[in-house]
Amino acid sequence: MKPKILVVDDEPDALEILGFKLQEAGFTPVFARDGERALSAARIERPDLIVLDLMLPQIDGLEVCKLLRRDAATSGIPIIMLTARAAEFDRVLGLELGADDYVTKPFSPRELVLRVRKLLARTSNADAPVPRMRAGPVEIDSDRHRVMVAGNGVELTPTEFKLLELLARRRGRVQSRERLLQDVWGYESSTDTRTVDTHMRRLREKIGPAAGYLETVRGLGYRFKAEE
Repeated sequence: MKPKILVVDDEPDALEILGFKLQEAGFTPVFARDGERALSAARIERPDLIVLDLMLPQIDGLEVCKLLRRDAATSGIPIIMLTARAAEFDRVLGLELGADDYVTKPFSPRELVLRVRKLLARTSNADAPVPRMRAGPVEIDSDRHRVMVAGNGVELTPTEFKLLELLARRRGRVQSRERLLQDVWGYESSTDTRTVDTHMRRLREKIGPAAGYLETVRGLGYRFKAEE
């Protein structure tokens, strides 16, 4: 079956253009024009990915993102935000609330479709059966897409899971922000390394007592603390 993409935007022209481009790329688009309908469509349609505009009537995109991540039925759906170029605060806040990626307006529909493909590929790869891994107090089960910290389950977005898994597999080795953008996000160039920093901050908050294992190497990047 074709991957289903929920596009949430209150601009009819944007929905028409994105719908056409997504269909052309082999996806099945579904649409919502406000936050309330977006939440309903996410629960009913169970899309493979959500493209979410932040400027929405009734319930704005940031609140929609927060509610999607709190609901067990929708918490694992990848989210790409659409945000105005000048609204850096909204972009950072959206990533902290659990969005996996963002595209700034005005944007190229071709670029957005490429981002959709890359994020879906990351999510699909995360489901490939691999052995369970333990790194310090962190246990990662890629087959079940589950993370345990000191015996307690931790809910992560697909991107957060991929980031943690990659760092844990390469523990002891420094990973530059540019390398993480390439290996986790699939970007060939350093689009915006602040994306990495925002996800790392959010990931540390979620893994709580194990946050110290995610080390910042000043001027270089990040690494998962090596076994002592």
